[in-house]
Amino acid sequence: MATLDEPFTLGDLTVPNRIVMAPMTRMQSVGGVPGPDVAEYYARRAAHQVGLIITEGTYINRAAAAAYDNVPCFYGEESLAGWAHVVRRVHQAGGRIIPQLWHTGAARFGTEPPAEGPSGLGLDGAPAGRAMTRRDIDETVAAFAEAAAAAERLGFDGVELHGAHGYLIDDFLWRGTNRRTDRYGGDPASRARFGAEIVQAIRAAVGPGFPVLFRLSQWKVDHYEARIAENPDELAQLLAPLTEAGVDAFHASTRRYWLPEFDGSPLNLAGWVRKLSGRPAVTVGSVGLDQQYGVGEFAQGFTEQAGLTGIEELVARLERDEFDLVAVGRTLLANPDWAAKALRGELAQTVPYDPAVLKTLV
Repeated sequence: MATLDEPFTLGDLTVPNRIVMAPMTRMQSVGGVPGPDVAEYYARRAAHQVGLIITEGTYINRAAAAAYDNVPCFYGEESLAGWAHVVRRVHQAGGRIIPQLWHTGAARFGTEPPAEGPSGLGLDGAPAGRAMTRRDIDETVAAFAEAAAAAERLGFDGVELHGAHGYLIDDFLWRGTNRRTDRYGGDPASRARFGAEIVQAIRAAVGPGFPVLFRLSQWKVDHYEARIAENPDELAQLLAPLTEAGVDAFHASTRRYWLPEFDGSPLNLAGWVRKLSGRPAVTVGSVGLDQQYGVGEFAQGFTEQAGLTGIEELVARLERDEFDLVAVGRTLLANPDWAAKALRGELAQTVPYDPAVLKTLV
């Protein structure tokens, strides 16, 4: 496991190993305020050698950003005070932590305020919510930048933008929800413009060494065959504006990390993103879980137990420089000490994932 235990540097941040806690929505922050239990939940993973923690998605200060109750906010005095305590506890435990900044876009429920997106379309292509005006876009870009500046002020070690799974930034990246004919729609580079403007605004609002990560995916919630890029050329066109804007690393979300992304190559999505962008990449997708688990719908993760498997293939890919960091999700919920055991080669001592852990902050 020597490669997994090597440090890695992004800007001013150096993490002690290649293990990342993946962002996972927990809905345990009553009224949008992360409490002491949230702080201890993250600190527990830091104490057990997770190299970098990416928090659950946290809402920016935009009325239409929220979709679910008890998800933490990243604005307002009380919520930010809660996050300041989270940062202190994680750092006291020896960890590094960055918040994931989130606007749910077309996935928002309810009618007031209506969902907002590039073209007023839901993930199924039917009319939903409203199309954003240029003023809406500018205000949303500013809200992301304000949240990133707050993260730096609170002592976080960087930020991640949620640009995946059919949420707002991803709605602009995907043809299925972006039918605009202005500068934000059309070819892949134009669809990436909204995300690039957010990155540029954040870079102007934070220090030059403050890392900015960008999470992207092909799949969307309940639309697993969706693709923002049909081939490497389209993916390269999407990545270029984001890279030029100042993304330090890409977090490529797949449901199963071992599957190749395009025909003719064994590279997964993170491998292709790293190759095409020249930026470090984080892989994710059922790390440590039985490879037959989750072959069906993603919702299985909320209802069914999963067996364990080794990470030999994962480490081999890391050693081949297919990607740089490894994000672990459900396995790390069931085993707060998974990172420490992985680094010691003691994964046989871990317990299987059980969805019952979703109801608690173990």
